[in-house]
Amino acid sequence: MYSIEMAYARMRELQDQANRSRAHKLAEPRARRLFGRAAAAKKR
Repeated sequence: MYSIEMAYARMRELQDQANRSRAHKLAEPRARRLFGRAAAAKKR
């Protein structure tokens, strides 16, 4: 039997997975921008 609790737990798992995926995709370009600026500043 598939209960409301099981459906809710699955929904939370999917939301957490989506949030981790989105955070990972956003973190990489942000880090690249920050480190890129720091590297450019050091070169000058």
